[in-house]
Amino acid sequence: MTTIREEDFIASVADGFQFISCYHPLDYIKPLVEAYEREQSPAAKDAIAQILINSRMAAEGRRPMCQDTGIAIAFIKVGMDVRWDTKKSLQELVDEGVRRAYTDKDNPLRASMLADPDGKRKSTGDNTPSVTHVELVPGDKVDVILAAKGGGSENKSKFAMLLPSDNIVDWVLQQVPTMGADWCPPGMLSIGIGGSPEKAMLMAKWAMMEPLDIHELKARGAKTRSEELRLELYEKVNALGIGAQGLGGLTTVLDVKVTDYPTHAASKPVALLPNCAATRHVHFVLDGSGPAKLEPPSLDDWPKLTFDTSKSRRVNLDALTKAEIATWKAGDRLLLNGKLLTGRDAAHKRLTDMMAKGEKLPVDLTNRFIYYVGPVDAVREEVVGPAGPTTASRMDKFVEPLLAKTGLIGMVGKSERKDVAIESIKKHGAVYCIAVGGAAYLVSKAIKGSRMIAFEDLGMEAIREFDVKDMPVTVAVDSTGESVHKTGPTEWRAKIGKIPVSVA
Repeated sequence: MTTIREEDFIASVADGFQFISCYHPLDYIKPLVEAYEREQSPAAKDAIAQILINSRMAAEGRRPMCQDTGIAIAFIKVGMDVRWDTKKSLQELVDEGVRRAYTDKDNPLRASMLADPDGKRKSTGDNTPSVTHVELVPGDKVDVILAAKGGGSENKSKFAMLLPSDNIVDWVLQQVPTMGADWCPPGMLSIGIGGSPEKAMLMAKWAMMEPLDIHELKARGAKTRSEELRLELYEKVNALGIGAQGLGGLTTVLDVKVTDYPTHAASKPVALLPNCAATRHVHFVLDGSGPAKLEPPSLDDWPKLTFDTSKSRRVNLDALTKAEIATWKAGDRLLLNGKLLTGRDAAHKRLTDMMAKGEKLPVDLTNRFIYYVGPVDAVREEVVGPAGPTTASRMDKFVEPLLAKTGLIGMVGKSERKDVAIESIKKHGAVYCIAVGGAAYLVSKAIKGSRMIAFEDLGMEAIREFDVKDMPVTVAVDSTGESVHKTGPTEWRAKIGKIPVSVA
């Protein structure tokens, strides 16, 4: 009978979450390189290049590839002949591994978990508790899959109880355009069909951990209905033209997974889960001989790309006016220099609450830009840890009061804005830019200074002032209200020509 020691299990979980924060799975890197090589959209190609460069930098520096180091997820298959040398529950063991990983002084990971989710929403401080799924299976080993899942992609999860006669492909093609770029494509989609509602969601999440192998399936051909769906959806989702970061292009997904299970005669539960450009998971087996040994991948498997700034315009944030930003056009590439404020959900709510009460704000926003970011804590010589953009649409309801009453003229975030925000941007002659989601470590290297401005109690959501040098962004919504997230996918859907523009 195999005995799994408490410390071996905890150390393996801790090492696993540290490992996946820094290293992309090679089964993701290889198809991403292929997508980069065949991409014809300049904007999408530039975004993929930044993701690949960032991935290599994170692997070399042993730092998180994304500032959103995710909700900790564990799938554990426990052999029925395994004995545990511990008095802790399996949930407690996983949580201790998570705690150790996320508070590692050499590579601290961002604690994103909040207790009292519909109330005070206060950080647990160490990213616990994990979401742990356990299955008892025959055997004398413990099979573990760990994943770190970012909020941007998790928030775009979809579920429906379709009618038995409903077409799943049609439903998916209706859903994907509504997901926009918040989930940071190019990534993958995982679909669970059948069982019960919770079974469909769990199947989709589990399959997300499987290697990306759509090219192997294309080469040998489909043998089952689920494989037929994989191939059909892979082609048709990419034909939507959404592209990397939603900018329009040839590749939106690198793979599609489909898992099914018998279901009730009256039902067809379907779950659709996306995985982002920071796809992070690791698989190991414990057999009682000690903790898992995780071997870093070879950097030879990463392309040696350099970031091309030749087509970007340098701008001075400290001297910006509405007259200057009015000359910017949607799609323009910029290099930001100067003082850049930060703030996201909690800071925006606090600012607008203060304004509603007539209180003086702790920072003057006149002619300033604000960056939607929640950075990882800095280590060693760093000014700031990985600091990529967060989803901008969560701040949409705050745009009008801030633009109307504070003098704010620009915002930087990730993915598209909703119509209400675009109208406000147009009304006030402001601008919205995007940084690449999935390039957090690369972006952090452009940050040369950081100081606390306000709301320090909010932790990573506090307002800071960054000194930036050549921080790469793209104008996503210009002062006339034109949005690249509307024009780009429409243009490339038409160029690909497999799905009428009117469908999405």
